[in-house]
Amino acid sequence: MSSKLTYKKAGVDIDEGERFVNLISPIARKTFRPEVLTNIGSFSALFKLDVKRFRRPVLVSGTDGVGTKLKIAFMMDKHDTVGIDLVAMCVNDILTSGAEPLFFLDYFATGKLRPEKAAEVIRGIAAGCKEAGCSLVGGETAEMPGFYSEDEYDLSGFAVGIVDKNKIIDGSKIKEGDVIIGILSNGLHSNGYSLVRKLFFDLRKMDVNAYLPDLGTTLGKELLKPTRIYVEAFMDLRDSIRIKGMAHITGGGIPGNLSRILPKGVCANIKRGAWPVPNIFNLIENIGNVPEEDMKKTFNMGIGYVMVVSRISAGKAISLLKKSGYNAFIIGNIVKGGKGVKFA
Repeated sequence: MSSKLTYKKAGVDIDEGERFVNLISPIARKTFRPEVLTNIGSFSALFKLDVKRFRRPVLVSGTDGVGTKLKIAFMMDKHDTVGIDLVAMCVNDILTSGAEPLFFLDYFATGKLRPEKAAEVIRGIAAGCKEAGCSLVGGETAEMPGFYSEDEYDLSGFAVGIVDKNKIIDGSKIKEGDVIIGILSNGLHSNGYSLVRKLFFDLRKMDVNAYLPDLGTTLGKELLKPTRIYVEAFMDLRDSIRIKGMAHITGGGIPGNLSRILPKGVCANIKRGAWPVPNIFNLIENIGNVPEEDMKKTFNMGIGYVMVVSRISAGKAISLLKKSGYNAFIIGNIVKGGKGVKFA
């Protein structure tokens, strides 16, 4: 008689899934805001809106992933930072509308669920949520043998925030003479990793543990630096500075993202050399012989987030940002006519 086929023999271990939920539940609970009404493990998450704080509340949502940066985590066998990336990519996006992040959900898919490794990822997500001030209210864990390899996983995230309708920031008030403030990134964030991996590992055959004097660290540690979260930067400015527009600088760089918030009739002039460019970008450009235009359209080049304010508010804005721990510079201005972003 042939042996009986079970779900576990097919590659999915329900008991390990339940153990994973038990591992991550206390991690997620530490992120809960008072508005969370359900615990981890429910069919859905309930979140009570504090309508007293908002006269005309508007919910703002966003979703994103970490992309092929995950390959670096696999190579390093280090999984406690990509969760921060996941949160950052989502909350920084909804932040551009002036939204305060409320809650976050994740999707974790793998070929073979290894609860301890997966819990490291969730710890990173929880750390990102705490920094962003939002609650990790739930998610989905999918064990998919034959679809993903046993030692790899994929991540997606979903963020929801709130803003008063009359306080939505959409760039429509940007005008000639306004100032563009760039807030520094800490490196690559989570974009351009297909090019990065091609350069360092396929073409140059480098090791993730190779120490690079120009970077002051190993290649792997540099590439795994988590994306900065800019929620606190906005929160510390929103009551003191009228912010006319904001852009999260991701794939497409400054040209591809800043142009998305510019109204018709104006363009952005970006001043070359107005901010310090992290060495990782110079290294990529030089050893890969990557064209300057391609660098600008692929990477953030040291600016992770942009705010547009009036000229009279710029100095105060930069001062407040620096007090919050964000290095910021005037990187350009808004001029009449033209279209998109120009570098001068």
